[in-house]
Amino acid sequence: MLNEISIRNFAIIEALSIPFEKGLTVLSGETGAGKSIIIDAVHLLVGGRGSAEFVRHGEDKAEIEGLFLLDDLNHPCYKKAEEFGIEIEDGMVVLRRDISKNGKSVCRINGKLVTISTLREVGSTLVDIHGQHEHQELMDESRHLPLLDQFGGQKIAKSHNEYENIFRSYDQTMKKINNLTENEQQMAHRLDLIQFQLEEIRNADLKLNEDEELIEEKQKLSNFERIFEALQISFNALQGEQKGMDWVGLAMSQMQTASELDSNFQELSESVSNSFYQLEDSMRTLRNELDLMEYNPGRLNEIEERLNEINGLKRKYGQSIEATLEYASKIEEEIETILNKETHIEQLQKTAASLREDLLVEGEELSRLRRKTAVNLTKLIHKELKELYMEKTVFEVNFTMDKETFSKNGLDIVEFYLSTNPGEPLKPLSKIASGGELSRIMLALKSIFSKHQGVTSIIFDEVDTGVSGRVAQAIAEKIHQVAKDSQVLCISHLPQVAAMADSHLFISKNTKAGRTKTTVKSLGDEEKIKEIGRMISGVEITDLTREHAKELLLMAKQVKIP
Repeated sequence: MLNEISIRNFAIIEALSIPFEKGLTVLSGETGAGKSIIIDAVHLLVGGRGSAEFVRHGEDKAEIEGLFLLDDLNHPCYKKAEEFGIEIEDGMVVLRRDISKNGKSVCRINGKLVTISTLREVGSTLVDIHGQHEHQELMDESRHLPLLDQFGGQKIAKSHNEYENIFRSYDQTMKKINNLTENEQQMAHRLDLIQFQLEEIRNADLKLNEDEELIEEKQKLSNFERIFEALQISFNALQGEQKGMDWVGLAMSQMQTASELDSNFQELSESVSNSFYQLEDSMRTLRNELDLMEYNPGRLNEIEERLNEINGLKRKYGQSIEATLEYASKIEEEIETILNKETHIEQLQKTAASLREDLLVEGEELSRLRRKTAVNLTKLIHKELKELYMEKTVFEVNFTMDKETFSKNGLDIVEFYLSTNPGEPLKPLSKIASGGELSRIMLALKSIFSKHQGVTSIIFDEVDTGVSGRVAQAIAEKIHQVAKDSQVLCISHLPQVAAMADSHLFISKNTKAGRTKTTVKSLGDEEKIKEIGRMISGVEITDLTREHAKELLLMAKQVKIP
């Protein structure tokens, strides 16, 4: 859900911080008070088009920040955020957008700078705004098939996964065939290139970890004089004129005498003896190392040249010797494939034909399940439309099957069709003219798909325009139904909708020091009665109006009882 939004220097809003609750939140107020401006702010927050016109006059930039809380680890926002390398901790997503007076935008998600397109993709999983075409998911025909699949649940998901696994193999096979049958001249150039590369790597005769061993040897040679001097001084200290070993030997002899006279010194005597013999071993090792050490300046040059050669190959073919050798193995296989491409093409075509048959079987089964699901969906939508007094409207899931061009989504092309009046032909949903009818149609669809879309917040921007009476009451009840599965924010002028609200925000504007400011107030019970009364009768609120408002609230309470 959208937990809170903070808005600064946006249009006529100087500074607002608005907390939101779960369920249905209604925003009401006089025309021009700034209700739609708040929705515009949310729209921009999730990637809508912005311009310098939104920046409050006299300010440098407008700032919008929103906190969303995710209570489902399977929420689609997690997957989308992962695609863009955005971390989500404790189920919190913070979107921020700054728009400067020159029209430029700076966007952030959980503190990470992102592009507007990234903000839009992540935002689309969080908010669906009805009233702004950029966010009307149901008006986008490319979303109809995924929505049908989501409605179908696990049966379609399982069938789709089986189809998709085969499709991946088929797609990879077809790409290999296309690569082998592409332009002959390009293939010849490719062959020349990779044969040269393979020969260069083979001639280098690389060994695993060779560069690390050479660097270690180079380090020793570069510090030869210092190492030799240190070893020589250490040896002389033990065996040279200072007779270090003789003094330790004398200490050992005297401690042995002391231990024979007093057993309490036995352990100390043994410790001195052990130290003597350890030093003796170390001294012999030092002598051997000094005898073996020999400085070879030519070897240092050889190492430098070899490391330069290895590093040159790593720059071309991999970040390590292992990666370079893996690349050599890969292009060796490619060379063999190109030289024997006719045989490989024949084998790949057989594989593709077999996979194609499997795709048709799985694709037709997936299509069968989808068509069965479409029947159930159609019945539900007709029921929803009837409850909104649109019983003559016909809904249909239109299927087109393409058995020639396979896609990862199957053989079906799906689009939602409608006919709003008897005798009129069914038309694509995206072609239905906007207005009161479209609002009710979208509401009917959302009341079903809100359970499957996974969108955190749904915003209705005056979907009740042009309706009244029993239709208004039906819309109010339907919006409340949608709010059971998703947080709903609704700008409304209908008292019936306001009465169904779980929380009611009153938007007003006032002038101070020659500047207009928008304010937001959460209404208590008595204030709700007054505001609903205003929505019923206008400016003058009579006792009868108040009674009518109380009656609406009572009726709404009864409707909301499970």
